[in-house]
Amino acid sequence: MATELNNPRFVADVERRTGETQIRLSLNLQGSGQANLDFPVPFLRHMLHLFAVHGQFDLTIEATGDVDVDDHHLVEDIGLCMGKALTIALGNKAGIRRYGERHTPMDETLARCVLDLSGRPAFVLQADFTNERIGTFPTELVAEFFKSLANEGRMALHLAVLYGDNNHHMVEGLFKALGAALRQAVEPSGRGVPSSKGVLE
Repeated sequence: MATELNNPRFVADVERRTGETQIRLSLNLQGSGQANLDFPVPFLRHMLHLFAVHGQFDLTIEATGDVDVDDHHLVEDIGLCMGKALTIALGNKAGIRRYGERHTPMDETLARCVLDLSGRPAFVLQADFTNERIGTFPTELVAEFFKSLANEGRMALHLAVLYGDNNHHMVEGLFKALGAALRQAVEPSGRGVPSSKGVLE
């Protein structure tokens, strides 16, 4: 907890090793949109590249896992590691905006992300996906990733696909909106912790 009580450093390194996954992750919230992603889930690699570019974050992930079973454990654990890195990087959150919001069009689709770095995990996803898979990626894992990120990132994360037809476009819109909204939320704004309670935890 000592690290999390410090002022934001905006960078964090996280490592997670279990019987199911092995993950090393680095996050720089004041980066330039550079993504170096090496793990065997191509669709999630694509989505996290978009997240990094649209959030202007530097994100490095080296990971392996039991994808011979399915992608679930690796997708979930990468979300957990990203959330943990965000929590460490923001410390006590002094001087950041705290809230972020973005509507993002992706061709015929319109996606929305609204988030609060409140310290209280909450997650809502409103999206009517019509396919069980996008390529080889199980569509149900979209929610699992975002839920893991929200829980370990200790944020209230509200995502919605307002309308759209193409499932790939829907998910792409959500990841782009997340990156842009999070960028807004972590931008410097003032000096103190943005809460009437004096803490965000």
